[in-house]
Amino acid sequence: MSDPGSESSTPGRPSAGQALAQTLSEAAGKRGKSRNVGALSRLLPFARAHWRHAVFAAVFLLLSTASTLGISWAVRQVVDHLGEAKLDASTVDRRFLWVWAVAGTLAVATALRFYFVTKLGERIVADMRKATYAHILTLDPSFFLQTRTGEVLSRLTTDIAIVENLLATSVSVALRNLLTLIGALILLVFVSPHLTGLVLLTFPFVIAPLFLFGRRVRRLTASAQDRFADAVGSAGESLDALETVQAFGRERAAADRFGAAVEQAFAAQLRRITTRATMTAAVIVLVFGGIVGVFWLGVHAGLRGEISWGALFQFAFLSVMAAGSVGALGETWGDVQKAAGAMERVGELLDARPGVAPPAYPVALPDPPRGEVAFDGVTFAYPGRPDLPALRNFSLHVRPGERVALVGPSGAGKSTVFRLLLRFYDPQLGRVLVDGVALTDADPTAVRARMALVAQESPLFSGSASDNVRFGREGATDLEVHAAVRAAQAEGFLNALPEGLETLVGDRARTLSGGQRQRLAIARALIREAPILLLDEATSALDAENEHLVQRALDVAMQGHTTLVIAHRLATVLKADRIVVMDEGRVVEEGTHAALVAKNGLYARLAALQFEAA
Repeated sequence: MSDPGSESSTPGRPSAGQALAQTLSEAAGKRGKSRNVGALSRLLPFARAHWRHAVFAAVFLLLSTASTLGISWAVRQVVDHLGEAKLDASTVDRRFLWVWAVAGTLAVATALRFYFVTKLGERIVADMRKATYAHILTLDPSFFLQTRTGEVLSRLTTDIAIVENLLATSVSVALRNLLTLIGALILLVFVSPHLTGLVLLTFPFVIAPLFLFGRRVRRLTASAQDRFADAVGSAGESLDALETVQAFGRERAAADRFGAAVEQAFAAQLRRITTRATMTAAVIVLVFGGIVGVFWLGVHAGLRGEISWGALFQFAFLSVMAAGSVGALGETWGDVQKAAGAMERVGELLDARPGVAPPAYPVALPDPPRGEVAFDGVTFAYPGRPDLPALRNFSLHVRPGERVALVGPSGAGKSTVFRLLLRFYDPQLGRVLVDGVALTDADPTAVRARMALVAQESPLFSGSASDNVRFGREGATDLEVHAAVRAAQAEGFLNALPEGLETLVGDRARTLSGGQRQRLAIARALIREAPILLLDEATSALDAENEHLVQRALDVAMQGHTTLVIAHRLATVLKADRIVVMDEGRVVEEGTHAALVAKNGLYARLAALQFEAA
């Protein structure tokens, strides 16, 4: 990540591969450490929004559980009447019809339970994804100085996927087994209180391994996630710099590094699987050992006539169901804890609040806009670096329609001027004003609507060239898009594309050259029809031919707009009405090119270095 004071990059915005490589291990290390199951209560507002689905899910959950338990009663009726002296085939058929009826009800109720529970879970997750992403978009750059993009993406994808697995699968299984366990225990008491008491005595021996092994399984799960994150981070880093990897012939080394990380992840997973398998075996031995022992006692009670064979059969049936429910709950409890840790991390995103927010009663900007800009005694330091202000008592007034160039050495604070003007940050001292209104008193959205930005590497998006232009103003007509493209000197190369403006330009518009992308970015800025144009090193990364074309496009773009230009190449600012020279966050000189050269100060030295080198 670049230094916050640098001029060419946005703070806290590493590329996707770099962010993954740097942060996935940290993210996985945090995942799963929290066992605060209460974090899952954050899902309740999303569930309340779909309460009808929740009601249907609850009804069919209860009905399917009742049907499951009802099978034991139906089977008991068959067994108890098998010993009747006058038993005939029609009586047996009627008894079995009860079994079939209960089984049919179970099938329908289970299907509907699965449908409504799963649909509710997926709906909650979909709403949470949308709400989380929409909230992330409101956060200011200072948040991303402290939380890297890869960490945010990890929470938005991996952690929400863990919650999705809980809601779509584990919750349904857990609720069904919990109700089955409760219902089975209640029926067991009615069938045989004595034998039920013996069953309950075995429960501590069953639960003990769940706690003993469960804690180790959770630790090994977190370790496996760490190792897997290392593997993904290694892959992301190499893929992000694939051309460099291939240029240096390091494909085999990159593959070996990824393979080693995958093997470490596999070894960690194998330890987890071994421990969990041991836990499962211990639980099964204890559960069914206890049940067999109690059933043995029940058979002897049946031989003594103390319990009917049908009741004993029902008791055994319910005991197996209860034991199976305990085992299933032990399995899902790990999922619950894992999802709770993931939900807590997602909750941290939802709890984050932007440092820059609209005031309760924003002041309206004057209409029509004038395009006047003023900095009044502004002092500003980036978060985390209060001892190194990027701007120090900085004052500047730009008249409507004026072209002002900001020049100076790297780290002078030029890009910081733009970030404050766009209100990505607020100054610690002083005021920034647009059309006479302090930005802290205005709605940031209204302020940004009066500006159009063209940066050194203006990011474009997948989709068509037309989509990228309309990103500047969504409701623009085809005629307005074509006019902006023409003014940006982009019409020629766009018309040569297979489908013209509707041609898909690929991920980040990588199918276009640097100069073409820059002219498309200028068209995007022009279509905003904003009174203030901000140009941040818009031509510095281009060759001479493309720089000439882009400069012509910028000359058109600046007409009728208040324009602030940041440039290291002084030849690009010779036409400015005023050149403001900055150093260490202050204005040290200002004037025309000729006047500043005559002063023989900082600007003259910078000009001498560049023009003599040329």
